[in-house]
Amino acid sequence: MSDTQSPEEPVTLQTGAEPLATATQEAYDELETLRDELKQAQAQAAEYLDGWQRARAEFANYKRRVEAERDELRRTSNTTLLLKLLPAVDDFERAFQTLPEALVDLPWVDGIRMILRKLQTILESENVTPIQAAGQPFDPLWHEAVMQEETDEHPDGYVIEEMQRGYRLGERVLRPAMVKVATNTDESHNQLAG
Repeated sequence: MSDTQSPEEPVTLQTGAEPLATATQEAYDELETLRDELKQAQAQAAEYLDGWQRARAEFANYKRRVEAERDELRRTSNTTLLLKLLPAVDDFERAFQTLPEALVDLPWVDGIRMILRKLQTILESENVTPIQAAGQPFDPLWHEAVMQEETDEHPDGYVIEEMQRGYRLGERVLRPAMVKVATNTDESHNQLAG
């Protein structure tokens, strides 16, 4: 402070003060510009990340859907083939049920029995299993009632005879069992069933 200056007057620097203030303001403005650009870049990066994550999730869902469709197609195509195979198995089984005693020990009968066993093995390998029917309570999910018989020998609503074997593929019905169902009014049999 000079001797002639009063204490209330502000002190101003005469040398280089203006260029320093301008440089500081320019640096501050540039810093603000860089901060704005950084915010924009971060927002854009977050948007790209969100889009990428969404696309990744959609692709994973697409892969799952395609795999499920492929499995369903394979199951459906197998179902069609298996349904065509079942009547041949039925015919072989009926033939062995009515086979005369005189023919049971013939070698060609053993050969036909082996063919039946091969067909049954194919069904088992495809997870096809017979549906239990005789002696079971009638279940419309697994059984198709083709006849009813009034009887006092069996509880009401129970399967008394399997007319055609039913099969399931895994936990689904491939072909329901065609059955004869008991009907009666005998109270003692109704109590057995309940």
